[in-house]
Amino acid sequence: MKLVLALIMGSFIGAAAGYLGTLMLSKRMALVAGPLGHLTLPGIALAFLFGFDVSIGAFVFVVLGIILIWLFEIRTKLPMEALTAVVFAIGVAITFLFIPEEKTIPALIGDISQLSPNVVIVTVILSLFIIFATKKFYKKVILVEISEDIAKAEGINVKKNNLLYLLCIALVVSLGARIVGGLMTAAIVAIPACTSRNISKNIFQYSLGGLILGSLSCIMGILAFNFTGFPAGLLIILSSAFLFLISLFFKR
Repeated sequence: MKLVLALIMGSFIGAAAGYLGTLMLSKRMALVAGPLGHLTLPGIALAFLFGFDVSIGAFVFVVLGIILIWLFEIRTKLPMEALTAVVFAIGVAITFLFIPEEKTIPALIGDISQLSPNVVIVTVILSLFIIFATKKFYKKVILVEISEDIAKAEGINVKKNNLLYLLCIALVVSLGARIVGGLMTAAIVAIPACTSRNISKNIFQYSLGGLILGSLSCIMGILAFNFTGFPAGLLIILSSAFLFLISLFFKR
């Protein structure tokens, strides 16, 4: 039963991460998920300490981190990459002050051993929200990237779409932290997108490929975990990397 729940949850998180990842890669933002993943660590630590859901704690701290980075950028005019480094470093330091030693590894590389049907249902719903929301603003965000003036002339609400885009990133990072931990969330976003780009002819194949490959990577990793007992988070990333290496032989 736990294996089935893990496969359902992993496949939906992987699909959402891979699909959104194709858009993030197109905007050269795929690695942003890495620092944001580190911002989940204080929330994960609090979830372990007080017994609430890991994804809730992760989401709260990712959103808080995004707000702090935005405020610091306005105040200091420093580059966003530098401010992101400052905020996630503070978050990691705070995490290791409070997190129980035995929970350190699960926080860093994920833990799928403690699942319930309710958690899986909520995860599936949130993953579907990410997928459908991304589909809705996908072309609009790309157009804004090409030319914000043209996007505005087309009647696109740039601020609204950017906010929804950031919300989806925060959600996918928070959900991803459950299966691969706060250390490796960038991988479940970036690697399926890179793999899909290697084998796609057009943007439809590219976006759909990211969704399918993200889901497949998680399924392969969780099945490998069931047979080997190695941490599922690590095996998910290695499965994704394996598919990427195969794609190099079919690169278009």
